[in-house]
Amino acid sequence: MVHTCVVAGCRNRRTPGTTLSFYRFPRDPERKQRWIEAVNREGWVPNDGSRLCSTHFISGKQVKNPRSPDYVPSVFTTAPLSPEMKEPGAFEVLDKQEARVEAANALLFLQGQGRSSADAQNQAPPPEEKEPEPEPIAEESASSSVSDEDEDDDEESVCDSKKGRFAQTSDAPVNFDDVLKALRKENQTLRESVEKMSLSENSLRNDAEKVKFYTGLPNYFVLETVMWLLAPHMDAMKNLRLSKFQQLLLTLMRLRLDLRNQDLAYRFGVKVATVTRTVHRMVNIMSSTLVPTAVFWPSRAELRKNLPAALRASHPDCAVIIDCFTVPFEEPVSRGNQQQQQQQQRTPPSPPSSQAAGASPNVLKYLIGVAPQGVVTFVSRGVLGNVSDKSLAEGCGFLCKLLPGDVVLASRDLDIGESVAARGALFNVAGPRAEGPPPADVASSSSSSEAAASVQRHVERVISMVKRRYAMLTGPVESPFTTASERTSNLSTFDKIVQVACALNNLCISAAPLE
Repeated sequence: MVHTCVVAGCRNRRTPGTTLSFYRFPRDPERKQRWIEAVNREGWVPNDGSRLCSTHFISGKQVKNPRSPDYVPSVFTTAPLSPEMKEPGAFEVLDKQEARVEAANALLFLQGQGRSSADAQNQAPPPEEKEPEPEPIAEESASSSVSDEDEDDDEESVCDSKKGRFAQTSDAPVNFDDVLKALRKENQTLRESVEKMSLSENSLRNDAEKVKFYTGLPNYFVLETVMWLLAPHMDAMKNLRLSKFQQLLLTLMRLRLDLRNQDLAYRFGVKVATVTRTVHRMVNIMSSTLVPTAVFWPSRAELRKNLPAALRASHPDCAVIIDCFTVPFEEPVSRGNQQQQQQQQRTPPSPPSSQAAGASPNVLKYLIGVAPQGVVTFVSRGVLGNVSDKSLAEGCGFLCKLLPGDVVLASRDLDIGESVAARGALFNVAGPRAEGPPPADVASSSSSSEAAASVQRHVERVISMVKRRYAMLTGPVESPFTTASERTSNLSTFDKIVQVACALNNLCISAAPLE
């Protein structure tokens, strides 16, 4: 029995020699309904003879594991056709092409006949070659013979045009099997070329460099793990043009390459409004799902267990390395965020540091905490750049993470020593200009300077790695991202983007690999 795929616009049929598989609709009512929704044919209900071909599955076959992306078909490269629109078949297109070739040959033939008759009238034969006029009967027979020959030539040209590129002489007949194999090979080559250039799961599956370029993640396995974590929370996002994987990929490309929404709309074949809506929704989902999983404060035992060798001797109780970084924005932040900044500034300010005093208000400032192993363990929400480092540290909840005896390192003076000491911890500036009495001997002074410089390079390397891996953090931030994303949340969309970028950075290779 010949089966045809039920997807609108899909012309695949079960024919002899085909490598495609055709699947019945599942008996499980819930899974069957998800298949029907994926096919997306309004008012259509499958019957016992309805089949779905294997090209609509990512791996080329259905999988009965509910956690697999091929549990439900998701590959629909052609847009569904309405009942009024019928795409012409291959034979109809070939007939139209043959008709055009026939018309062109007929026109050329008539033009050639017209030129030959005009030349015959204008060029009279020489007197010595002039023959007596034949009888009317002979002239009629000659003209009839010429017309017969012309008709034969016309028929031959029409036959040759119908044959097209497969026209051969009678001595060399056409081997249609070889022609069919050549066309199939060419078709397969074109499919592979298009698949390689497309932004789909298959094109990224075996290309780690492509995954790293577009997403910042090290390989496809990590990307697939993130997809499995987020997929259950994406069911409420109804998007008929983009699959769940495409929505995640689009958002990661926005963070990774800082592409404009119009650019992403062209790449994925959607509207700009769809791109904007998708990015905001995916950022909210990743902020509530991925960030708590990947960005967390480790226990003291875990910190000491894998403490890098550079800090074992100088700072064995180091709990976190902190620093502040700024991101410029295009327009002033929303009024709600300005009120939040004013509430923070109502606290008695400490003497501002030199860097905080000269900071510009046209930037967003973030406090970032990095474990000695190189993973981000804390990220504050953004405040205006003219807010002092001390006010930022005291108002973002960072001090609540500290335990008595913890050591907090920084590459510069953030003026939070008293606030940290109030929690029973110790703040230490590890840098070439660190304050304090000089060591007694030169050897200890040299080793201390080297350790301080190593810590400073470590902090700068981690922060630069996050910003280099996700170019959107370099700014300038667009105004729609600076507004509060939810009424019940004090976080703006860009605050969530910073947290998501840090969470994704923790899924990659650490800046200080464990020994």
